[in-house]
Amino acid sequence: MYYTKEEVKQFVEEEDVKFIRLAFSDVFGRAKNVSIMAPELDRAFREGIAVDAWAVAGFEGFPTSDIFLHPDPDTLAILPWRPEHGRVVRMYCDITWPDGTPFVCDPRGFLRNAVKEAAEKGYTFRFGTEQEFYLFRDDGENEELKIPCDRAGYMDIGPDDKCENIRREICMTLEQMGIYPESSHHEEGPGQNEIDFRYCEALKAADDAMTFRSVVHAIANRNGVKADFAPKPLAGKPGSGMHINFSVRAGGKDVCLEPVVAGILKYVREMSLFLNPTEESYERLGGLMAPGYITWAKENRSALIRIPAAFGKYERGELRSPDPMANPYLAFGLVIYAGLAGLGERLTPPKPIEGNLYRKQADELSGLKRLPGTLSEAAEAARESTFIGEHMPGELLLAYLERGN
Repeated sequence: MYYTKEEVKQFVEEEDVKFIRLAFSDVFGRAKNVSIMAPELDRAFREGIAVDAWAVAGFEGFPTSDIFLHPDPDTLAILPWRPEHGRVVRMYCDITWPDGTPFVCDPRGFLRNAVKEAAEKGYTFRFGTEQEFYLFRDDGENEELKIPCDRAGYMDIGPDDKCENIRREICMTLEQMGIYPESSHHEEGPGQNEIDFRYCEALKAADDAMTFRSVVHAIANRNGVKADFAPKPLAGKPGSGMHINFSVRAGGKDVCLEPVVAGILKYVREMSLFLNPTEESYERLGGLMAPGYITWAKENRSALIRIPAAFGKYERGELRSPDPMANPYLAFGLVIYAGLAGLGERLTPPKPIEGNLYRKQADELSGLKRLPGTLSEAAEAARESTFIGEHMPGELLLAYLERGN
């Protein structure tokens, strides 16, 4: 759905919209918003709406606190779970200082800059995510209690799969918002689910990933359960990933992915702080189908990057290390920059490692590089990285380094 400012104003007037949520992300990928009443829409488009940066995680390290939200009319969507009378809509925002200059810690602005640099070099990156999450019973009292909604396994069906109606409602809600899932199913863990998305351009894909998490929480709550996107919510059970599917085009044609893959492999250790930003992230990596080694392969789900069996427009690469705690704006932006480095330097990836890495002997794995094993190790890799230093704003990097120490 793409709208101009005038079309948004007309929509708000004709569809009985009373509240407009101006949405953005903090540096760690947590969704934020401020609601304005419909009469304030003109001012929001004209001047922006001021918010307090010091009260937002990662935005607080500046001498002044006023920043302004500028709604992007292209991102207008109705929130279907809100009342039909006195409707509520949402738009994602770009963030600026009072003088209109971009706010350096705006994650959406970071991705926008990456997209712009790729376009200047003749490339278009497209993304689709595969997001996993758990559904737990909600007893209304003990927030730490994590009892899965069912004991079903990979791609099981009802009545064992007790999450199927919730997934159905999530997918239908997303469609109402102009977001089109490709597929959904029960994952391997008890109460674990996966919903996969179609490819689209990078900024919309990141907006959609943010919206998806909000929709899952809203629909889960409406059904009396709790959604959990933590990378390893249950010890000894499969962790949840946010696999990033990517493709690249130039001049209207698909680009060979091997240089892009090579660029990502070269810099992925340094990027891991942003792809796997919590201590719990490193409890997931390296076991139960989550990658631990820096490898690539074709049709091998134990590799860090795999090239799935697909044809024509569905051909893609799949980066399997990121988890749902990653900020999609930062994750996609870094993948673009790494891919551009691979293309620009004409890198070639190492020999693909086929076969299940989890079943190989220690001597077969001894020569392979590993992903960081802890958050502090990932932070150190990012701190020492020339690649991260060139692309990641210093204030934004500092916010992650402070979390990793």
